[in-house]
Amino acid sequence: MQAEETRDTAKRILQVASRMFAEKGFANVSVRDICKETGTTAPVIYYYFGSKRGLFDAVARKRITMADFIHKLSSVSKVKDPKKGLENFISTYLSSFPEHTFDIGLYMRDSATLDKQSAQMVFGDLEKVKGIASGLIEDAVSVGAFRKSDPALAADCLLGMLNRDIFERIHFDRGSDKEAYRRFVTDFFFRAMA
Repeated sequence: MQAEETRDTAKRILQVASRMFAEKGFANVSVRDICKETGTTAPVIYYYFGSKRGLFDAVARKRITMADFIHKLSSVSKVKDPKKGLENFISTYLSSFPEHTFDIGLYMRDSATLDKQSAQMVFGDLEKVKGIASGLIEDAVSVGAFRKSDPALAADCLLGMLNRDIFERIHFDRGSDKEAYRRFVTDFFFRAMA
């Protein structure tokens, strides 16, 4: 019974802290604020998480898990035909982007900047995604399916188109026809690279 109570307390603290950090940013939430919302005391938070930063890191690990997304992109892209791999990449990106877990508000500090550690974590994950796209484009160039071009710059262009749709869904709650947009981006990008 006590172990279950312990898990429930830690879970409740994580849920409340996650919401508060996302709404106000790390710098604008105090341990006292979290205690008030959860009905706990500071020593309880320090017992489970060590510090406010430890609590934030636990929230980030729970919410910002792009590892599954990156693994999925990598898996669906591993096919013989690089153009087919790129089609799979585009489709998976648009249908599986972890928008429900990627809450940039969680990382905001003071006003509109990411703290250094958070920025490095987000940048590293986004670079892995770009690396998958660049590799597919490079493979398509090498087999003559695409014209000679800089794969990294082409990947930036492709991701810009994909991120536009993701950004509008996350930040403006604008739904789009994912399938129609997928077809448009694929067709547009393939024609541009031909």
